[in-house]
Amino acid sequence: MTHISKKQVIKEYIFSTIGVALTALGLVMFLVPNNIAAGGASGLAIILHSLISLPVGIWMYIINIVLFLIAFLTIGFDFSYKTIYCTFMLNFLIDFFDRIVKVPKYTTNDLMLAVFFGDILTAVGMAITFAQNSSTGGTDIIAKIMNKFFSLPIGTSLLIIDFTIGFFAGVAFNPQIGMYSILAIIINGLTIDFVLKGLELAITVTIITDKNKPIADFILNDMGRGFTYLKGKGGYTGKDREIIFVSIRRRELNELINYVKKIDPNAFVIVNESRYVLGEGFKKTI
Repeated sequence: MTHISKKQVIKEYIFSTIGVALTALGLVMFLVPNNIAAGGASGLAIILHSLISLPVGIWMYIINIVLFLIAFLTIGFDFSYKTIYCTFMLNFLIDFFDRIVKVPKYTTNDLMLAVFFGDILTAVGMAITFAQNSSTGGTDIIAKIMNKFFSLPIGTSLLIIDFTIGFFAGVAFNPQIGMYSILAIIINGLTIDFVLKGLELAITVTIITDKNKPIADFILNDMGRGFTYLKGKGGYTGKDREIIFVSIRRRELNELINYVKKIDPNAFVIVNESRYVLGEGFKKTI
């Protein structure tokens, strides 16, 4: 089983909340006022807001509740409590900053400024959230469903979904908004990766389980990672066994842990931070 201290859990929730707050500010102050639908549930909510004038935060509640219900019916309950917390905290904070605090909203004719400043806030916020092994739900949920039924990698699924949202922003508003939305999606993804490289260490995970095959297949096929089998022997049982040893990025840890717990609740998992990793998938200093 995995052991995470209460102090670590509290720290992760605090940083997740900070990350979600920055994301909400970027949306409310820059992206939403300029109709920049930079992918995700927020992008879809901006488009729907233009059709039916409910607040973007309310639309995000509706979208995420529907997506969680669909996911529950199709792939089961495969989301961490932190992901659920961050998803609905983002919805709440968007409404909070928009309608209660009433933060300044910057509408500009130079949409590049809105994309730049909106993406800086949202990308840094999302990177902080991802570094705590969490996410803000939304299109991540659709990507998991597509992965299950069409065997599409989650990263590819997310790109397809987000670019589709950017395209429909162009239909709902005008082609210029659509192009800036797609540009915002690209910049957002690059910025998140850049920030994460500064925020996170690589993670090495050691998994001791009686169900190596499905977990090994998941690491190879779904996560796109290699791994090593180590030879071991149980100190109590004296039985020989194969131990899975894998290096991943921190933002991938939650996905792996959730799958291991689903396949084998009795698995023993050790997680360590690695300062430097060279090799396939780890080409630079982490």
